[in-house]
Amino acid sequence: MKSMTGYGKSGANYNNKTINVEIRTLNSKQADISIKMPNIYREFEIELNNLIKDKLLRGKIDCYISISYTKGEAQLDINEDLFQSYYKQLHNMCNEINADESYLTQYILQRDDVNSPALQAISKEEKEALFDAVNQTINIVNEYREQEGEALEKAFVKHIDKIEDLSLQVEPFEKNRVARIKEKLLQRFKELELTNVDENRLEQELIFYLEKLDITEERVRLKQHINYFRNTMQENISIGKKIGFIAQEMGREINTLGSKSNEANMQQIVVMMKDELEKIKEQSANVL
Repeated sequence: MKSMTGYGKSGANYNNKTINVEIRTLNSKQADISIKMPNIYREFEIELNNLIKDKLLRGKIDCYISISYTKGEAQLDINEDLFQSYYKQLHNMCNEINADESYLTQYILQRDDVNSPALQAISKEEKEALFDAVNQTINIVNEYREQEGEALEKAFVKHIDKIEDLSLQVEPFEKNRVARIKEKLLQRFKELELTNVDENRLEQELIFYLEKLDITEERVRLKQHINYFRNTMQENISIGKKIGFIAQEMGREINTLGSKSNEANMQQIVVMMKDELEKIKEQSANVL
């Protein structure tokens, strides 16, 4: 089991550059991937997106790629001709209207076209260094996710064991419940002093009514769902959505138990089961 929460950071060296990669992941129903990188690597965005999706599968995934220079001169990705053209035009306009030029340079440098010149092709070696850094970071994120998943699994085991234990506590109250309800109904009929009552028909109706209150099937199905939940936790594939569906089915059985119980002690037990199940639902949203 893996959590969708993860974090990883690593880097790779190429010539005088260090390619830094940082990935953060949170829970999400789908793969929501955002990659922020220098413009010189923009041509690899689709490949990187597919790589991240294949290995991290699901979640809100933010990937940050940056470059730091270890030695020599750093190359600024600035279109100098375009910068000078903008600066001259804006400088002249400022002079004509006597405007402040303090932020003129900053404004021009913030333009995407100034910072996105015609770039030289990235070498095969530099591309390999970039993808090595991303792969290494993904591996670190997956290790983090596994650690978080172990903590989630322990919590699930605790809650699912509690639900199973509570379902067993229903049994003593169930045995006396039907007899008590039947006695109460018969007493009510006596109080009404009805005449010309067909005893056979009355007995049939009582049996039909009491069968509707029987919770044997719900308890059996709840037990099956509990076992299925435990088995699913041992699967190595992405199981987050699956255990979410199982939890929904468990909720249906527990709700039916509550509506059929008609007994104060059993209803209290059902409330406690719902509380444990709600904790499972909350945490299952973070399972990969």
